[in-house]
Amino acid sequence: MHKQRLSADIYTKLVNEEDARVCTDIDEQACREVPGNFLLMIFSHFFTKLGDALANPKVVLPWVMETLQAPLYLIGFLVPIRESGSLIPQLFFASYIRAVAVRKWVWILGSLAQAVAIAAIGLVAWTLNGAAAGWSIIGLLVLFSLARGLSSVASKDVLGKTIPKTRRGQVNGWSASAAGLITVALALLLLFSGTDQLPPQAYGLLLAGAGLLWLIAAAIYARINELPGETEGGGNAVVEAIKRLDILRSDRPFRRFVITRALLLCSALTAPYYVVLAQQKLGSAAATLGLFMLASGAASLISAPLWGRFADLSSRRVMMAAAILTASIGLVVYLLDNLQPAWLAIGWMLPALYFCLSIAHQGVRIGRKTYVVDLAQGNRRTDYVAVGNTVIGLILLLLGFAGALGAVMAVSQIILLLSMLGALGAVMAAALPEAE
Repeated sequence: MHKQRLSADIYTKLVNEEDARVCTDIDEQACREVPGNFLLMIFSHFFTKLGDALANPKVVLPWVMETLQAPLYLIGFLVPIRESGSLIPQLFFASYIRAVAVRKWVWILGSLAQAVAIAAIGLVAWTLNGAAAGWSIIGLLVLFSLARGLSSVASKDVLGKTIPKTRRGQVNGWSASAAGLITVALALLLLFSGTDQLPPQAYGLLLAGAGLLWLIAAAIYARINELPGETEGGGNAVVEAIKRLDILRSDRPFRRFVITRALLLCSALTAPYYVVLAQQKLGSAAATLGLFMLASGAASLISAPLWGRFADLSSRRVMMAAAILTASIGLVVYLLDNLQPAWLAIGWMLPALYFCLSIAHQGVRIGRKTYVVDLAQGNRRTDYVAVGNTVIGLILLLLGFAGALGAVMAVSQIILLLSMLGALGAVMAAALPEAE
């Protein structure tokens, strides 16, 4: 009883609870469990987000592969594989997940598999180098991405069943903010370590520690009180997947959301090019890695709770604002590189711009996650998440080959080209219906 009262008090303070009728779209029994589930979900997501920060494919993994002297062409596949590998199979996962009444166990299975894959990458960093290390990391990243996709489909369903509308965005917001705080602390340690370049063993320990975080997250998530849900719609995965794709034709609001989300990929796709540009201008010292980790962590810490509250009011407007911010930052980088290139050689300039981009990316992530959960009800939510993620994964895999443009375009030109997708994304988001 004391724990329930404490959870309720903390929950009330975090969400500024005033509306007694907030549980209008979840079961009355589930409503009584909201404070405890809200906190458990924040803590579990905190550990996975912190793990994501320590094994960041946009910053950390490229640095690790470069340290291990892996082939350059393999480094270019990190972000596409990590993202699309978790998205494309979700349409097929959904058929099996729909047959599970309590879906938190699916999330836990995915979290355990992610822990094993990341810890194994740490072992590779400790023991291998060259092409063997590069291909091993790529293979383990494929396994990690598949497990991540399993958890992704289940997490939206569990969130929709256990947390009411107008509170869901804050789950992602608070957990991302807390993970950002720890990432900032780790980045500061790296900055003030006085080390020019970390040895492979240090990266091995870092990644092994990241794997442990997913184990902790799974243990916390197991304590969530989730009521059994609908199990209709399970069947042959391929047949059911083809049937579900029809909602792209028949459901206009969802179709517009998928197009909007595809355009908003610009915030993720441009990030590695900021790092590449920084390596060209500033070199590859450990301090540069620390600055980018600091920028990413600080952005999550500061912006995620604000985006979360904003998303609970209007996730559509969050996507609009984040898209405009992404496009604006890309334009600034392009203009500086072409008009005042010396400015980008200032040690703090590109990390500062990456900080702004990371704020925009937090808005994109929280806005689109909240929107798709609020847009659907029941098993329809599983279909929306699975179909949307599979389509986005295919698009992302194609856009991931944008790195080939480096043969004919400068890095800042690629950043501008991808960033302009954000401007189109803002226009599409403006046409979406409100979901809250």
